[in-house]
Amino acid sequence: MRPTSLIATLLAVITLAAMPRSVAADSTPSAPVALTAESFGSALARDLVAHFNLEGDLEIELPRNWSAPERTAIIWHVDVSEYPATASGSMLLRCRLFADGEQVNDQSLLVRAALWRDAWFARLPFSNGAIFDPTGLDTRRVDVLRDRDVVPATAGDRNFIFTRSVQAGRLLTWHDLGRRPLVRKGDLVEVTANEGMLALNMKALALQSGALGEAVTVRNLDSRKDFTAFVIDENHVQVRF
Repeated sequence: MRPTSLIATLLAVITLAAMPRSVAADSTPSAPVALTAESFGSALARDLVAHFNLEGDLEIELPRNWSAPERTAIIWHVDVSEYPATASGSMLLRCRLFADGEQVNDQSLLVRAALWRDAWFARLPFSNGAIFDPTGLDTRRVDVLRDRDVVPATAGDRNFIFTRSVQAGRLLTWHDLGRRPLVRKGDLVEVTANEGMLALNMKALALQSGALGEAVTVRNLDSRKDFTAFVIDENHVQVRF
C-alpha cells in the first residue's frame, strides 16, 4: 500500500470512530424519514449498553413531553455526552441529536430504564447449607435494575451453598448464597508448593475454612509451624512464593 493510501485509510478510520452513534442500526433509508420515539430510544439503549457494558435486554422509556424534531433526514445520529455514574432505573442523560450530520438539538433527558435478564428462582425448597444445584431451579425474566440482588442464570456452578433456607417459588438473591468452603477447619489437607524445579507435597491441618481462591492458615504436622496457603480444590491448598 502506498503511503498516501495508508494515510487516507487511517483518516477514514479516525473519522468513523469520532462519529456519533447512528439511530438507524441495521440499514440506511433511501429517502429522508422522520425520527420516531422507538428508533431514538433504541439508539439510546445501544449507547448505554456499550457505555456500561450491560448484559441483557435494555429498554428505554422516554419522557412524556419528548417530541421529535419537525424535520426528516436520511441518517439520524445520537451522541450521549453525559452519563450518570451507574446504570439505574432512572437516568439523567445529556445528548446531542444530528440529522444528516447537522446538529439539531442538545438536551438533557430523564429516562426510565429496565434491563431484562434471566434469573434463578427456586422450583424446589432448599435448606440452609445445601449445595447450590441448578437442577432444582428454573429461570424467570426480571428487571435487574430494579431487583439488583437477584442471582443471574449465568451463575450455574456448584461453588456456592445456601446460607439460609429458601422456599419454593422464590427468586434467589445473593443474600441467599455464600461461597462453598472446599477446605474446612480441622480437616487434613494436601499442600502443594512449587518453586522453580522444586515441588513439595505434604499433609497439613487446616486451621481455617476457605472457599476456592481464599487464603487459609494451615499447620505443618511435623514442625507444628503455621503458614498461609491458598485453596485450589477440595481439601487441597497451595503455597505461593
